[in-house]
Amino acid sequence: MRSFRFQWPADLATSWAFEMETILLGWFILIESGSVMMLVAYGSLQYVGSLVSPLFGVVCDRIGYRHMLWGTRAFYAVLAASVMILSLLNALTPDKVLWIAAVCGLIRPSDQMMRNALIAQTVPAEQLMGALGISRMTSDSARIAGALAGAGLVASLGMTWAYAVVTCLYVISMLLSRGVQDLSQSDIPQALSSPLQDLKSAFIYVWQKPVLMGAMLLAFGVNLFAFPFSLGLLPYVAKNIFLTDQTGLGLLGASFALGGLLASMTLSTHRLKLRAAKTMLIAACVWFFLDLIFAWCTSLQVGMLILVLAGFAQSLCMTLLAAVMLRETEAAFRGRVMGMRMLAIWGLPLGLFLSGPLIQSIGYAGTAVLYSLLGLALGVFMTLYWRRVLWDSHSPANTFL
Repeated sequence: MRSFRFQWPADLATSWAFEMETILLGWFILIESGSVMMLVAYGSLQYVGSLVSPLFGVVCDRIGYRHMLWGTRAFYAVLAASVMILSLLNALTPDKVLWIAAVCGLIRPSDQMMRNALIAQTVPAEQLMGALGISRMTSDSARIAGALAGAGLVASLGMTWAYAVVTCLYVISMLLSRGVQDLSQSDIPQALSSPLQDLKSAFIYVWQKPVLMGAMLLAFGVNLFAFPFSLGLLPYVAKNIFLTDQTGLGLLGASFALGGLLASMTLSTHRLKLRAAKTMLIAACVWFFLDLIFAWCTSLQVGMLILVLAGFAQSLCMTLLAAVMLRETEAAFRGRVMGMRMLAIWGLPLGLFLSGPLIQSIGYAGTAVLYSLLGLALGVFMTLYWRRVLWDSHSPANTFL
């Protein structure tokens, strides 16, 4: 499919650039400022844009996804080139990095939404699962190779030349995105009289569809109860539980990403016939159960194995979740609905924020067990409450993918 052949390498270049930027700028802030608070602020700015993702969805539904995709990636390239020039002139400071990160953070969370919605627009329904699996490989591979490349480039070439590579990746992505197809202008549904009405109609649309409500709740739940232990709290686990250094931390992070990559590769073969909504719930519960086991693990090697399995379950859950939402949403609402889906990301910073006091009062293991049990309870509740639309094999959401 010509459109997908352009989109996939464009998404791959963008994902690698994202991961490289995170390493480069995070390391720069930590070295130049010596402030952990500035580093935390930089990390938090990556989530700001999820608040406006529904508005990006409104724009996408009005003007088409292709225009937004290459336009935002051109903007990434401009920002990256700005960092490169500031570094070349020795004028780059942590404060300027935070301002640039804040601007980029307004757009970046919507990138995944635009990718998935565009795939749903251009790929036949019977090939949607395979396409989403292949697409997810871009972010999974970037978490492994992109992060390593970022660290290696800044160590061997310096900040300026490392950012020159990042800028080139964004430019390549922008050029490739020009070849992506979209609905013709005549096929784009007529917008309502105002963007606010468009947004309101999307909230009503989701509220009236139990499948979408269930998917949104599950997305928020895994961000709240599961992702904190494989992302934000992993450095704490490496240092205080496994008593290892940065190398061990890198191995733990790579293990989780490897599991996700294996799941994406499995789904991309398009040989598995899965009942999407049911498998999504099962994968989420398996993920929470693996986190429960991980809470009591003290061996680095065993922990890595558990994280590989957890990463596999995570990728299976999140890819199927995206497939369910895309398939159950009419074309006229896809951008807005997937933009609303990005609001669930705020479960992650909330989960991290709550975990700090809990770890101090009941310990890491107690907090991890509590989060995992709450996650399992959420999965059971959703299965019972939305049994007809999410678990029943005859539900449209469980049509074989």
